[in-house]
Amino acid sequence: MSSLFLKEFNSFFGSLLGYLVLSLFLVALGLIVWVFPETSVLEYGYADLEALFTYTPYVFTFLVPALSMRAIADELKTGTWELLRTSPLSLVQIILAKYLALLCLVLVALVPTLLYFYSIIQLGDPVGNLDQAGFFGSWIGLIMIGAVFAAVGLFASALTSQQVVAFVLGVFLCFVLYFGFSALADMQLGNISYWADEVSLSFHYINLSRGVVDSADLFFLFGMIWLFLGGAVLALRNK
Repeated sequence: MSSLFLKEFNSFFGSLLGYLVLSLFLVALGLIVWVFPETSVLEYGYADLEALFTYTPYVFTFLVPALSMRAIADELKTGTWELLRTSPLSLVQIILAKYLALLCLVLVALVPTLLYFYSIIQLGDPVGNLDQAGFFGSWIGLIMIGAVFAAVGLFASALTSQQVVAFVLGVFLCFVLYFGFSALADMQLGNISYWADEVSLSFHYINLSRGVVDSADLFFLFGMIWLFLGGAVLALRNK
């Protein structure tokens, strides 16, 4: 299982596309946090990284499906999936190895954002004047959102042998889970709005961003991860 994990992780950085995707992600966040007047910390006047945590899920909606679209779809298209299934690994182990590789890629994308944390601490008056609990709660929330999106992207990749279709389907599912249910909750439809809010990823992400890591939010997010990973396993077993 570890050899498959390393193969998946290294294959991403074995092409220019991998570096390009991560570079675009970091450039987009840099422009949002430091350059664009509407969201720039320098224009805001306060030592705060709200723009980073508000807009990163938007970028993740496209980034993570782009990372995951080839994970299984490419194997199905090229015929290497049949060879992989003849290995000693079970289907669940194959899915977990590919998922952990995707999760590590999400972490690699997020680690450079810790430089923003250091920069904001230095810009504070006095130095260090920053809600650190809120920052790390939000950062953990971003990791969990990225982890859920990785599971969703892997599920989408398991449904088709076409990478473009897997990407579009992954973006759609991520958008619905994070933005769609929260929009439905804002429509004030009584019990429907209540349940839509409860299953919205943004609701649990906002809870984590307050600096209090609640086990209920973590259980929900882990449940979503296992749900989509289980869906990927079932989809591949039915092929």
